Amino acid sequence: MQEQLPPEFKPKIVGGYAIGGICQVSLSSMRPKGMPPIITTRSHNAAHRIAVTSSKGEGVFVTRRDTNSRMNVLSGGRLFPGVYKRAEFEVDTSENDYAVRILTDKKKTLMAIDATVTDTLPEGSIFENQQAVSVFFEGGSMGWSSKEDGGFDAIELQTPEWRMEPMKIKEAYSAYFADETKFPAGSVAFDSAMIMRNLKHSWVSRKKLCEVCCYNKTHRTESTRSGGLGVIL
Repeated sequence: MQEQLPPEFKPKIVGGYAIGGICQVSLSSMRPKGMPPIITTRSHNAAHRIAVTSSKGEGVFVTRRDTNSRMNVLSGGRLFPGVYKRAEFEVDTSENDYAVRILTDKKKTLMAIDATVTDTLPEGSIFENQQAVSVFFEGGSMGWSSKEDGGFDAIELQTPEWRMEPMKIKEAYSAYFADETKFPAGSVAFDSAMIMRNLKHSWVSRKKLCEVCCYNKTHRTESTRSGGLGVIL
């Protein structure tokens, strides 16, 4: 996992494993701070992330961002932190069922998840219980990513509430974590998936102090653990 990170960051270790994952977020009522609520946009977004520690504290390092929003692609890395790639999102949700597939412009699957909200973690999870997962992810509210011109962007998730629920997985796939040129065969294993629903929150740029306020309709996080074959998790 360390090979996927700049030297300024080290993997955050849980039970001898590093933790990577995909945060898939469907946003509604998204607007820059100070703009009236009638000026809003909606989008589907995803970030491939690795839990890290650094001299600036704990958080996540984002290795890739995808979105179906042209506005996010154009403004990401310019008006607010984070460079986005354009992708197609197939999202099918009901009260407790969530199916999301992200496709490239060549129709190749980047990520897929099909899951149902439940009340327990899967057997074999490295996390002791649901609260342990929640505390772990809450500590990752700061996100860093590489800038196109060098250096790092930093953005922080702020929310007055933090509610995570486990999900029972029917399908889970990530082209990034399945790439054996990045992660040797057998070094990555799926751990668990969590969801945060109807979450009011803000994303705050830690450099430009540019804040984006939004209402999060669905927020999914898929956890992947990795170890062995020279990859430390």
